[in-house]
Amino acid sequence: MAKINGSEIRPGTVIEHDGGLWAAVKTQTVKPGKGGAYNQVELKNLIDGRKLNERFRADEGVEEIRLDMRDYTYLYAEGEQLVFMDVETYDQIELPTEFVGERAAFLQEGMKVVLKLWQDKPIGVTLPQQVTLEVVEADVAIKGQTAASSYKPAKLENGVRVLVPPFVNTGEKIVVDTTEVTYIRRAD
Repeated sequence: MAKINGSEIRPGTVIEHDGGLWAAVKTQTVKPGKGGAYNQVELKNLIDGRKLNERFRADEGVEEIRLDMRDYTYLYAEGEQLVFMDVETYDQIELPTEFVGERAAFLQEGMKVVLKLWQDKPIGVTLPQQVTLEVVEADVAIKGQTAASSYKPAKLENGVRVLVPPFVNTGEKIVVDTTEVTYIRRAD
């Protein structure tokens, strides 16, 4: 663990604060007319998801935590458990579906993911930014409805619904952003 100044906290920085593990979500440097400058930081607890707003002065020291990032391959789902395999050691780990959350629908067998570990305990998972999926259901586009940018609902092979442009039809493959759950483009 390394000590950093309160003014060095940036979004994505993981710190130990009040006995917990917190990630900085937003930061803003504030220079009031009277008194010293401080860093207003929105923190999210990596274990239970609580949020907290804190002020850190420039001369205030905090412990920065370095998370261990390891590459894993998603293997399969077994009931409410998701099975991942370490690509280096071939060790398997089972995590509950709610650990990944709603983005678990984007997991595909053989997909490479990054597990964030702290003291060998998984605290987060990063999926690929984009996945390619087939549209299994799409509404028919109405002619003449192109004066403004219009989108229509579509259902993907994993059951997720997204809005797609009118030219996307059933059976086509599209690229979807896994973070925002939005259409990006047609697949090549």
